[in-house]
Amino acid sequence: MLWPFNHFRKPPVPPRRTIEIIYGMIVTQAREPLFYRDLGVPDTVNGRFDLLVMHLWLVLRQLKSAGAGADLSQALFDHFCIDMDDNLREMGVGDITVPKRMQAFGEAFYGRTAAYDLALTGSDEALAQSFCKNILNGKDIDKARELAVYARQAMAALARVDLAGLIQGAWRFPVPRTASASA
Repeated sequence: MLWPFNHFRKPPVPPRRTIEIIYGMIVTQAREPLFYRDLGVPDTVNGRFDLLVMHLWLVLRQLKSAGAGADLSQALFDHFCIDMDDNLREMGVGDITVPKRMQAFGEAFYGRTAAYDLALTGSDEALAQSFCKNILNGKDIDKARELAVYARQAMAALARVDLAGLIQGAWRFPVPRTASASA
């Protein structure tokens, strides 16, 4: 006889390939040169981390909104953590220091995503202020406004994709536009 509930069974894990596809899209977009060249994001380890976090946040909020379930979001976050751990080790950070740095990454991720979520409850200016503080190191509010416009465009693009399309990676981030490009 099969029992209808098995409290000891682990929840299903999304296919690894699904996570790799989605995470790869996030990383590829976070490496887009326009962000660094035209939108003022510092081309540093911290700047790249901040842009990666912003894109991961965009995708995670859409997965939640689309009803993807916690398993997929958790698997995507876990993949991000593994990637950060791997990157630290490639940069030569020692085994003893890695856990401390990973804790700092986790705190940065949760702090930034909480700030972005809170900013969404306010005006577009609130999101720009949050990006200015967290991504642009408090410099160039005009570039932060352009990042906020981009983030809103990305949210709208992601919102147009159904859950199956999100999971299959059948979507693209918008091309970041700058004030000079749209003039």
